[in-house]
Amino acid sequence: MHDSILLEDGRIIDPASDTDRPGSLLIRDGRIAGLLEPGATLPEEPSLARIPLGGAWVVPGLVDLHVHLREPGQEHKETIASGTAAAVAGGFTAVAAMPNTLPVNDCQAVTRFILERAAGCPARVYPVAAISQGSRGEALAEYGELARNGAKAVSDDGRPVSDSQLMRRALEYARGFGLLVISHAEDLALSRNGAMNEGEVSTRLGLQGIPAAAEAVMVYRDCLLAGLTGSRLHIAHLSAKESVAVVRWAKDQGFPVTAETAPHYFTLTEEAAARYDTHAKMNPPLRTPADVAAIIEGLQDGTIDAIATDHAPHCALDKDVEFQVAASGIIGLETALPLTLALVAQGLISPRRAVELLSQRPAAILGVEGGQLAVGAPADVTVIDPDRRYPLTREILRSKSANSPFLGWELTGRAILTIRNGRIVHDDRAA
Repeated sequence: MHDSILLEDGRIIDPASDTDRPGSLLIRDGRIAGLLEPGATLPEEPSLARIPLGGAWVVPGLVDLHVHLREPGQEHKETIASGTAAAVAGGFTAVAAMPNTLPVNDCQAVTRFILERAAGCPARVYPVAAISQGSRGEALAEYGELARNGAKAVSDDGRPVSDSQLMRRALEYARGFGLLVISHAEDLALSRNGAMNEGEVSTRLGLQGIPAAAEAVMVYRDCLLAGLTGSRLHIAHLSAKESVAVVRWAKDQGFPVTAETAPHYFTLTEEAAARYDTHAKMNPPLRTPADVAAIIEGLQDGTIDAIATDHAPHCALDKDVEFQVAASGIIGLETALPLTLALVAQGLISPRRAVELLSQRPAAILGVEGGQLAVGAPADVTVIDPDRRYPLTREILRSKSANSPFLGWELTGRAILTIRNGRIVHDDRAA
């Protein structure tokens, strides 16, 4: 391994320092040592690896606020090793691992297990612990114990906290330990037994639908509780125009609320499920063109703070079944970047905003290092070729699962180098 790396002739994009210019990035001893102007020269160093980029983007390592690594308990779908391999292939140097493992990450033993398994893996793993014991929504988990052992946030993702008083107490309790509360916003009384968005397509297919209100009413409740408690709240996987409007209102009130969406919610509509394709089944479900437009508007105006993947691996046994009973979720670590860059190509967001959504804001929301190219910071860096075109095939996926509605798509934009702590952990320059 080289002691130093010079990423030459790139486009440096760093929203944290409001930088978007040509230049080179110098890495020494695992840290960022300098941003150099075009044409700047360095003395010859035997240990310096010079990597010419030809204008490729040099950005802070991408940070994913929302992944399911499935370990412990469902290693046939994904492991921490395979999930982090998929992460760095997609340009992510850090991921936040949701707690719906088997057993649920609601105690220090599971949190420690995840961190021990992540040691030596190519991407950083930040455990998200459960809000409630067993994610059953009945009693709070031990937040102090979880925080001391490495948890960065709490969530019952995959299940909502239906008890409003318990959610209030979670927000109050988490604040004392510096933990972010991540809300899976779903009213189970409205969504129960639903398989896709409620509307014309669900009626045509004869499937029970899930109304957008099932998400929006819980987003509203949780935003009100954030305002009541003054505690930080992050809303996961926004999918509906009504939810975007509620988050916009909550921010206008000064409530400490942030929100994310996932690429499938600004790329696909419910029509993707029109042939009973279970790869298009997720929770919350794909919705209408009006919802897609509202999600994009939220990304543009800052209502939505981050893009996360909600990477949810499933094996064929869970997906190759009737739509009604199929598992919800898709993999996303290896497609999030090109799908986001499609918004850039359409002129809907700027390159700087894309990097902000995928790196700077997620790191800031989670309260972890990264998301910037500051001198002295750990050298977590992603190099992106925004023009690389390639078909998404099963053969190139690093994930153990292949449940993606984007298989067979021609994608544009790829992470060609992923560097963590100054070490190259993914190299796709030769392709």
